[in-house]
Formats: sequence, C-alpha cells, structure tokens
Amino acid sequence: MTHHEIANYRLASQNLLKTNDKSAQDIVRHLGAVQAQDYAMAKWAVGSRGSATEKEVEEAVNSGKIIRTHILRPTWHFVSADDIYWMLDISGPVVKRLFASMARQHGYDDKKLDQVNSAIEKLLAGNNHLTRDEIMQELNIQKASGDLSPVIIMMNAELDGLVCNGRMKGKKITYALLEERVPKPKSALTKEEALAKLAKRYFESHGPATLLDFSWWSGFSKTVAKLAINLIESELNSVEIDNQKYWFGINMPNADNFRESVHFLPAFDEILISYKNREASIPLEHQSKAFTNNGIFKPIILENGKVIGDWKRTFKKDHVKIETQFFSPIDDTNKAILFEAVKPFEDYLETKISIE
Repeated sequence: MTHHEIANYRLASQNLLKTNDKSAQDIVRHLGAVQAQDYAMAKWAVGSRGSATEKEVEEAVNSGKIIRTHILRPTWHFVSADDIYWMLDISGPVVKRLFASMARQHGYDDKKLDQVNSAIEKLLAGNNHLTRDEIMQELNIQKASGDLSPVIIMMNAELDGLVCNGRMKGKKITYALLEERVPKPKSALTKEEALAKLAKRYFESHGPATLLDFSWWSGFSKTVAKLAINLIESELNSVEIDNQKYWFGINMPNADNFRESVHFLPAFDEILISYKNREASIPLEHQSKAFTNNGIFKPIILENGKVIGDWKRTFKKDHVKIETQFFSPIDDTNKAILFEAVKPFEDYLETKISIE
C-alpha cells in the first residue's frame, strides 16, 4: 500500500467513494463522532456522505437522533443518540481533566459546578429548551469581557451527561436535558468494552490510520490508545509503511475498484481533521492554505483523495455563490469538470448554486 492508496482507502472508509442511501444518523454512527463546532459545515459533513438533505440532517439533530455536544477532544461533535452514553462514560472524564484548571481559575471547583448543574437541571426540566444566553440570564451570570463562565458551565454540564443540544430556536442553538432527549440505557459498557468499541469504530470508518491518529482523534493518551488497539488487534488489518503501522477494517474495498472522484468538503471535515498526520491527503507545502496552526480548517476541494484547493460559499437572495481557489493553475476545461462535483451540495441545499 502506498501513501496515495491510503488517501483513497480513507475516502472509501469514510463513505465518500460511492453514493449511498444511509440516513444522517447512520452516517454519524458509522464515523463514531463528527467534529461539529461549525454547525452548518458539520451538517454538510454528514450530507456529503449520504443522500440526506440539509433539512433532513437538521431534523435528525432537532429530533435527538443525532446529538451535538462536547465529547472526545474538548470541542463540539455530532454523535449518534445510541452511542452518546457509553462514549461520554469514557471520554467525559478525560476532557474534564483538560479544562479543570481553567475552571478553577474562574472560581469553579467541583462543588460549585455541581450546584450550577442542579440549577440548570431545574431550568430545563420538562423539555424546556433554552439558549446559553437564556440559561445564563436565569442563573444571574452577567456577560463580561474575558469571562469564560458560560463556556465552563455548559461544557461541564455536557461532559457530566446532564445536557446536550436541544431543538434549534431559529438560528440559535439551545440546550436540553440529555435524559429527556435520549433515555439512559439500563446497562453500561465496561471501560475496556467501550475503548474497544471506540477504537474499532474509528479504524473501520477512518482507516488506514495510525496509533497517533487515533490518539489525536479520541483525545486519549498514546498509552490508552495502544491498549485500545491491543483489545481489537485480531479484528483489524494492518500494513507497515516507512516503519509506521496503519490499521484499518477487514472489509476494505479492493484498490482496483477506486474511481476518479472530486469532492467539495466542509470546513473541519473528518478527511483531514481526524488524523494527526495529514500528508496522505495534502502535502506539507499546501497545509497552511487548508488549515491554520491554531486549528481553523477551511472548506476543501478533494480530487482523488488529494486536497487541491479550497472554497467558500455566500448565500444570496435566490441562490448560493461558490468561490474557489486552487493551489495550482487549472485550465478552464479541467475546471469545468471539477465544478460538476458541486452538484451534490446543490442537491443537499435544495438551492441553485453558481460557481466561479
């Protein structure tokens, strides 16, 4: 297996190589977790891998089939409702340790956070979905420059499994009680069972990938990541390239079945952000054009698994305008061929698109 083949195998494992009719929830479940701090782009990350329109993805989120919450690395993710509890059980304590010192610096120890949780639970009880600002107002916490209290309070409540996203209120995100959105299961996985399940889900949906890739994506230390791989080693295939072992699912497609493909993918897409080393998909000399050192990832154009440019969208009165920027010059004929790949985004938005 070559690095070029790795890029194509990742397209296949991430459900980007062929059209499928999987629901929005099925796509999220397959991937395990989808980074979702940019809500609009995260919806397209789901839509680009299946047949769901934006409205259908939104409905899956509003109905609680897909949960948006802080999990894994300390950022927003989409998670399937039937995965949320076991994933929180192993990931929540890890993420909480990462921001515990920041919480203490702002005057929030465990006791105070528990008290705030109790107040939030009373506010949201009975399917009362409120925005963060509305919750802070009820808690009598005033907005102040540099004060991270709202972030700390709500992230802690998410990681404790108390709250998650509620129904959208116009364009505003709300919070709701997790157990009112998703009933808590009667039994729980052991830590080893959950680690094994998470690792298998990752390598089957993101492989070929390395131990460091899984460690980065999951937020677990290398030691814990290695333990997880050891638990499922017999259920995966692996290949060694340049003294680096790559793990992937047993049912990967034959490389001979790869086809020419172009994708307009969203900002923070899993095809880049879920790997520690991204050189299989984008050379080092172009990486600063696709993402910044402080973790801002642009929408990207992918040709045969390689990032060849970026794009941005602007919503007009009756259509969406797409502007492109390629890393290398492209003649008009090839550009016209590439532009055909924006059709799935047009179908997803159910809106006419103009592109330049």
